[in-house]
Amino acid sequence: MKVVAAAVFLAEAVHAFPWVSRVPGVDSSMLVARQQPGTGPGSEATCPNNPNHVNAAPVTTKYPYNNALNGKKGNEKGGFRVPAVGDTAHRYIAPTARDIRGPCPGLNTAANHNFLARDGITTYAELVDAQQNVYNVGYDLANLLAFLGLQADGDLVTTKLSIGCDATGRTSFNRALTGSQPGLVGHNKFEGDTSLTRNDFFLGKGDNFRFNTTLFAKMTRSTGANYNLQGLAKYRKERYVESRRDNPNFFFGPLSLLLFGAASFLYELFPSGTRGYAPDFATISSFFVQEKLPDNWTNRVAPYSNRLVTEQIVAMYLLAPVQFGGNTAAGSFNGLPSNFGAIRNGTISPSITPAETSCLLYQLATGQVPSSLNGVVTPTVEALAFFAKNVAPSFGNLGCPNPLT
Repeated sequence: MKVVAAAVFLAEAVHAFPWVSRVPGVDSSMLVARQQPGTGPGSEATCPNNPNHVNAAPVTTKYPYNNALNGKKGNEKGGFRVPAVGDTAHRYIAPTARDIRGPCPGLNTAANHNFLARDGITTYAELVDAQQNVYNVGYDLANLLAFLGLQADGDLVTTKLSIGCDATGRTSFNRALTGSQPGLVGHNKFEGDTSLTRNDFFLGKGDNFRFNTTLFAKMTRSTGANYNLQGLAKYRKERYVESRRDNPNFFFGPLSLLLFGAASFLYELFPSGTRGYAPDFATISSFFVQEKLPDNWTNRVAPYSNRLVTEQIVAMYLLAPVQFGGNTAAGSFNGLPSNFGAIRNGTISPSITPAETSCLLYQLATGQVPSSLNGVVTPTVEALAFFAKNVAPSFGNLGCPNPLT
C-alpha cells in the first residue's frame, strides 16, 4: 500500500512540479508522462479499436521462415519466399476500419500479412520475430528497433505497442501511472519531421502517419524511381529543406538519425531476390501504396545488422549533410545547442570513426536525447534495465558509454 501511495504522490508531484523528474535519486519510471488526450488525428479518441484482438500467427514447422519465435534469435539466413506458398495464415488481408496502421510501411505490411497482429496492437516479441522472419533483420537490430519503439511509445511492463495511434487503454499496465502511450505516431519520439512519405506533425495538423501520395510522387521523381542510397540521400535533403522552410515548429534532433535508417530499408530490406534485389518502382510501391509483400517476394540473404544499418545511416547523411536543430519561428533556425555522441556543432563529421559509428544507435537508446531545442528525454531506470537485459549484449565490446554507471 505504501508503494502505491508513493507512486501516486510522485505522479501528482511531477504534474505540478516538472523539475521533480530531474532530481537526483528520483526514479523517473514512477512518474506520469501526461499528455493532452485531444480528439485530433492519432489521439486515443480517434484511434481504431478492434475488440477481438488476435495475436500474430507464429512460425510453424511447416512454414518456419527464420525460425524466430517468442522474441528469440532465429536462423539469420534469408533468401526465402515470404509468404511461403500455401501459408494461408500469412496471406495478405487489407486492414479494416477497426485496425491500426501507422507511419512505417514495413510494419504495416507485416501486420497486413499477420506477422504482427492484424489489429495493430503488437508486442516486443512479435516485433523481434516479424523483423527476422519477414525481412531477415539481424537479431541485434531487431531488438534495438523494438526497444526504441517500446521505450518511446509503448509499455515496458506489458511490452505492448500500437504501430500507429494512441491505444493507451490497450497497451498500458496502469493508465494512472503511465499516462498516455501515443503509439508510433508520437511526435519527436520514434516519429519525426522530414519523413519520406508522411506529413510533418505541425503541417499535417497532427496527421503524421497517413500515406501522402504527393510526397511519394516527389520521392519517385527525385530518385528517378531508383530508390537507392544516392537517390534517397538526395531526396532526404530535399525533405529537410522543405520542412525547415515551411514548418515553424520544425525539429531535427539526434533521433532523426532513425529516418536515415528507415530510408535505407527501401534498398536493403524491401527489394526481392526475384527482381535482382533492385529497389524499383514496382517493389517499393507495393510496400508504400498497397502495404503488401510483392508477389513471389524473397527476402535478403544476409541479416541486416546494427553495424550495417549504422554504416548506411552515416553514408546517407554524409552524401547530403544537414544541420541538426530546430526552428524557433518561421525562417528562424537554431542549431542543436549541445553535442550528442558523434553529432558535434550540429553535424556529423566526415572523419567519424568506426567506433563512433557503431555506438550511434546505442546512444539513442540509452542517452539523454534532445527532443526539442530546450528539452531532453532521459531513459527511465526501468527502460535501462530492460535495455541491459534484452539489447545491450548484442553490442558486445564496442566501447560505447555505459548508461548504467
